[in-house]
Amino acid sequence: MEMNTLSQKATEDYSLVLKAIDGDQKAFAKLLSRYRQSVFHAILKMVRNREDAEDLTLEAFGKAFNKLSSYTPNYAFSTWLFKIAINNCIDYMRKKRLHTLSLDEPIEAGSKQDFSEMVRSNTRDPEAEMIREQRIDVLRQIIGGLNDKYRLMVELRYYEQLSYEEIATELDIPLGTVKAQLFRAKQLMSTQLKRPGANAFVDVPASFAA
Repeated sequence: MEMNTLSQKATEDYSLVLKAIDGDQKAFAKLLSRYRQSVFHAILKMVRNREDAEDLTLEAFGKAFNKLSSYTPNYAFSTWLFKIAINNCIDYMRKKRLHTLSLDEPIEAGSKQDFSEMVRSNTRDPEAEMIREQRIDVLRQIIGGLNDKYRLMVELRYYEQLSYEEIATELDIPLGTVKAQLFRAKQLMSTQLKRPGANAFVDVPASFAA
């Protein structure tokens, strides 16, 4: 997207970006004020914890401001910012999963009793949970293999559960563009899921048919 095709809001954002790069603290503050709530609510939908969402929101803005000079007006600043925020949030969620408590660890040092004995019998069947995790991993790999434009669309629509209208507003693009790009993204994902080996683990979620 060329500079002259940006919307008025996106053009104003770019003007603020240039001022912020020159050290204008008011420009930083205005960008933060303009997008903080929308970024926070997007992250909150993913992590479902207000404190974590607050921390991740500030972290996302910190990362964005630290590399502000790398932003180019080929697309709206909001698109660039949300991509940073979403990727940062996904990284956080992946790392958090790796730090879950091992059920094989003893409850106390020297004890033969481990945490697995305390897990209630109504937890998921281990085999079913393994299959579920495999499906999620395959989907993440396929989504990660999409180009930036389509991956961002899928993440906003299915990770954050934003409506088409909300995506259009957040990314400052026409509603028709959102629908067309999501349709194309789903086609690409469907093709990948039909490859030998992929559909052995995962079916296209019902939500992707929406």
